[in-house]
Amino acid sequence: MPEKKTMEEARTAKRQGKSPSTQAGAFVHEEIEHVREGKHGARSAKQAIAIGLSKARRAGVKLPPPPKSASERTKQAAKRDSARAGKATRPSASRSRAAKKALAGEPKASASKTALSRQARAAAKRRPAKARKAAAKKAARTRARREQS
Repeated sequence: MPEKKTMEEARTAKRQGKSPSTQAGAFVHEEIEHVREGKHGARSAKQAIAIGLSKARRAGVKLPPPPKSASERTKQAAKRDSARAGKATRPSASRSRAAKKALAGEPKASASKTALSRQARAAAKRRPAKARKAAAKKAARTRARREQS
């Protein structure tokens, strides 16, 4: 179950009309914090992000399933998570324990600044140059706006 603070952040983002990926960011951030705190580990930064996105879908964030490039299994899992939104069924205790145990042995360094930076760069490289340029321009505009106020 996501923390109360995370749910509030996501709700606030939704109220402000922000995109579903921005709303889901609160859940991803929470998951990164869990790995950093040592609550559990993750095999990679990608896995930590995936867990956060799954939590977001289950909490009701209207995130679309991953694009064509993702495996059929991943798409099915995303659909299942979205379908579970709003249904507060208690997870099986033994399954929950098994998942925690499996993640406990994974490395914590997967949520380090370096690992997340590496993941972000790799993700950006997969996008076309035009999209990267648009993102850079938007960031520059945001920085300029912040400096004015």
